[in-house]
Amino acid sequence: MRGPGKLEVWKMGFVNYLDALKLQEKLVSDRKLCRIPDTLLSLQHPPTYTLGKRRTDHNLLLPVSELKNIGAELHYTQRGGDITFHGPHQAILYPILSLREIGIGARNYVEKLESTMIELSSLYGVKACAGQKGETGVWVGERKIGAIGVRISYGITSHGLAYNIDPDLKYFKHIVPCGITDKEVTSLKRETATVLPAEEVIQEQLISCFARLFGYSTVTWKENPSMFSDHERID
Repeated sequence: MRGPGKLEVWKMGFVNYLDALKLQEKLVSDRKLCRIPDTLLSLQHPPTYTLGKRRTDHNLLLPVSELKNIGAELHYTQRGGDITFHGPHQAILYPILSLREIGIGARNYVEKLESTMIELSSLYGVKACAGQKGETGVWVGERKIGAIGVRISYGITSHGLAYNIDPDLKYFKHIVPCGITDKEVTSLKRETATVLPAEEVIQEQLISCFARLFGYSTVTWKENPSMFSDHERID
């Protein structure tokens, strides 16, 4: 264990969900073999519903055949957590980290992800907090502003967090978000009295909160990196 050192941030813009999933798998393989440093993917997805490994299909409230009509896709994943929605105007971070090198366990890792979103919210005067027992993610009162779903394989993380800047909240009405009934979903735009800056600024603030809370001494940035050119050799 040597603690966090270098974090490489990939700013990727909009990425199809399956492409992002494939990239994560390749980067996890690279990280296991110590070919890359800890890496953080910052991106957004087109409208996409994802289910975790528990396969709680009953929390999707409309037939799969109707998803195309609302411009959304559905994908199954190996992350923890229940059903959630990803879409435009949502800040997504996928950390590919070695927890062993950082020296923290799974629970502490999730708590730091929660703290990342709580700290960002506080920059805009929004008091957010971690969910109560059985309630994952980050909440503003009874309203959920950020979701967490992670996978840890041999100490290497993937998947991560999704923070609602100003997504179309109507998409959440077609699911039971994270399997929790009788709770609303909200956004930073809805909760703050502050005029928000450009989304790119908020995404960079989220990354800065993440890097500080995880204690990285060096952060390097890649703008619009080629997703697979350096990784196609690894299958």
